[in-house]
Amino acid sequence: MKLKAFSKINLLLDITGIKKNGYHSLFTVMQSVSLYDVITVEKNGSNEITVSCDTSGVPTDKSNIVYKCAEKFFEYADIKKDKGIHIHIEKNVPFGAGMGGGSGDGAAVLVALNKLFETDYSDKVLCRIGVKVGADIPFCIVGGTALALDTGAVVAPLPDIKDYYIVIVKPDASVSTKEAYTAVDAVENMKHPKNNTMLELLADAECDEALKYCANVFEQAFDIPGRVDIKDTFNKNGALAACMTGSGSAIYGIFSDEESAVKSAENLKTDFKNVYICRPEKTGVEIISK
Repeated sequence: MKLKAFSKINLLLDITGIKKNGYHSLFTVMQSVSLYDVITVEKNGSNEITVSCDTSGVPTDKSNIVYKCAEKFFEYADIKKDKGIHIHIEKNVPFGAGMGGGSGDGAAVLVALNKLFETDYSDKVLCRIGVKVGADIPFCIVGGTALALDTGAVVAPLPDIKDYYIVIVKPDASVSTKEAYTAVDAVENMKHPKNNTMLELLADAECDEALKYCANVFEQAFDIPGRVDIKDTFNKNGALAACMTGSGSAIYGIFSDEESAVKSAENLKTDFKNVYICRPEKTGVEIISK
């Protein structure tokens, strides 16, 4: 089975507290975008999980999120025999970008296994399995435009945003999620986004107005080389929003017209090699072939 695992951006990302177990409580609005990895999952008659990838530097052992998702799926489904599968990853989504590349891959594996092993689990159940591996996996299963709360386990779909053009730039620097959270914990007098204002506007389909409230608290914690220049380029070309996604390092600009998006992308390609023009997606995972 072959699937598209779409990446995501955070239209809004706020930290609302720290739980007793040390995890952060989040309030985030996420959006699936059209840059995707291709995941192939095949039964192979063995009893082992194996992983391969077309890109060097991606682990193919038990540490890979797709392996962990497969393990958790078989554990939940109580499948002990004939659970041999091979997972191949065709990598397009940059890692260390805050775009949920690994989480999307894990989500695609859960969707594939649900079909291949005919377990017929609902998305809610798949989310329950996925959140044990990664906080963004439930959103990547649901996809589209959605609000995620707590540690990412609670996902509430929102009305689809307009069919914007989204330019995403991945600077050379990558950000460790652990280091990003350590940095954000050290921020004093953090300025929090207007979370409810954005939600109300999205609920009323006032998308252009809602995008004025795009914000990410991680931008207060550390700087990414090139971030200011990237955002300036977006704004000079009429972006409705310019913001960092996740814990970094990718930065996006959202445009209402293709011409402005293309102009921004071309300007940025002179200094950055990883520049993508995307569109919003209404799902997190799409089955290409069975």
